[in-house]
Amino acid sequence: MADIINLLPDNIANQIAAGEVIQRPASAVKELLENAVDAGATEIQLILRDAGKELVQVIDNGSGMTETDARMCFERHATSKINTIDDLFAIRTMGFRGEALASIAAVSQVELKTRRADSEVGTFIEIDNSVVKKQEPCQAQVGTSIAMKNLFFNVPARRNFLKSNAAEMRHIVDEFIRVAMSFPELQFSLNNNGQELFHLEKGSLKQRIVAILGQHYNAKLVSVKETTDYMNLNGFVGKPETAKKTRGDQFFFVNNRFIKSPYLHHAVMNAFAEMIPSDSYPLYVLFIEVDPAHVDINVHPTKQEIKFDDEKVMYAFVQSAIRHALAQFSVMPAPDFDLDPGIQQLDAIQQPFTPEDQALSVGSSIYKSFTQANQAHVIDKGSNSNLKNWKDLYEGPRPSSGSSSQHSFPSMPASEPRHMPSATASVIDERWQEVGTAQRVPMQVHQQYILSHIKSGFILIDQQAAHERILYERYNRALSEAPMATQQSLFPQTLHLLPADAVLISEMLADLHALGYDRSLSAIIPSSCGAPRPIFKPGTNRQASKG
Repeated sequence: MADIINLLPDNIANQIAAGEVIQRPASAVKELLENAVDAGATEIQLILRDAGKELVQVIDNGSGMTETDARMCFERHATSKINTIDDLFAIRTMGFRGEALASIAAVSQVELKTRRADSEVGTFIEIDNSVVKKQEPCQAQVGTSIAMKNLFFNVPARRNFLKSNAAEMRHIVDEFIRVAMSFPELQFSLNNNGQELFHLEKGSLKQRIVAILGQHYNAKLVSVKETTDYMNLNGFVGKPETAKKTRGDQFFFVNNRFIKSPYLHHAVMNAFAEMIPSDSYPLYVLFIEVDPAHVDINVHPTKQEIKFDDEKVMYAFVQSAIRHALAQFSVMPAPDFDLDPGIQQLDAIQQPFTPEDQALSVGSSIYKSFTQANQAHVIDKGSNSNLKNWKDLYEGPRPSSGSSSQHSFPSMPASEPRHMPSATASVIDERWQEVGTAQRVPMQVHQQYILSHIKSGFILIDQQAAHERILYERYNRALSEAPMATQQSLFPQTLHLLPADAVLISEMLADLHALGYDRSLSAIIPSSCGAPRPIFKPGTNRQASKG
């Protein structure tokens, strides 16, 4: 009987491994940027075409590679960061498995130029589907330039699963921001189709946060810094007013490596408890420094999920550090008092408190029992005590008999009960029950829901959800049938967008035009922090339809 188990060829094995490491262009961007950081680069450029599908190129001024290293780096499990088994428990570099470049070369066409500072010439290597097509000396700058072209050209099924350019570009921007946020001391730039989206100069962590997330965060960041023998925590959290309904401004870094940790995110949410709504997410950029021996980062192909040897300690430390920072900077929730307007109409507030009334109040036994020392617990049991007249504080004035002891306080009539809408006082009021079925009309409950009669009972409609659905149907008809009627606006509105949002907007201009907005995207202008700030102009068209 013939044997049926065979070893896979290297090119097939590399393509299978690439399926775990390189899922989309953003995966390659992450690996190449991390390699540039590990090479000791201080300036890193990312160049893209067609949202990374046609080209992903990373240029750095790092240490570069020798001719032998340039060839070996494309072999599977070839790395300069692991020599012994103990090195796995002391990893401080971004990459260590030696799978990234081998996986990239298995599903794309790669060109590499590299030169060390002590070499007169560099090395050029061209690889196609894991096969070295060319290797020769070349003239190159100190550092490394690696270009990945035509991703998944040899795996059409994988390429067909890629999303639109806008969606893929958003993933790339997310990976770029995570690496750039990890190393504010390095200079980063991102160029897409000849347009520079990011230019981040070297600076402090706060400057990098403001440059990426926006200038409006400059005065709304709270510094977090705690140091212990077990771990260190530093970074920034946003003030409660910066919380958003959507995720996106949450960053956790462990030893400068971006991670996703729902467990630690829950600790941050608990620290902000009662300061922000339960469905909002605070801004935070937090760096945890811990001994690598206490962390296992080799649990996921993308290295974004890690394990701590004692997660409870990490949870408690993060939560307490954020609470301490918020208390230190006097960031506390503001009290929300719901004052009944009827209180303002009471005689005690509207009528003046005359000097005679003040003298009588000071002379009463009730006043003395609360103002004199050691008298608050004393109760006068004498027959002349005025405690039995405590109701006089709230009842109307009695006829005065000329005696100061029988003087009554100014009248304080009880306030009228607060007026509450009938819909909030009862789900179905009397009017609803009296009218016939055919005459029953929908009614509003709590200014949030619509209650309507149906044959089998009643239906409760969420106003907000219903309104969104109506708008969705209207916009959907505008996209599929005839565009909405528009009218020129005298003063067009201008929206300042972050680069990541501008990328999405640029891909949606045709659809926005069908919805009644003029398609115009102005040039990029630099902000004060060095980050380009695209400006999207909704233009001179505005919807003229009702609603």
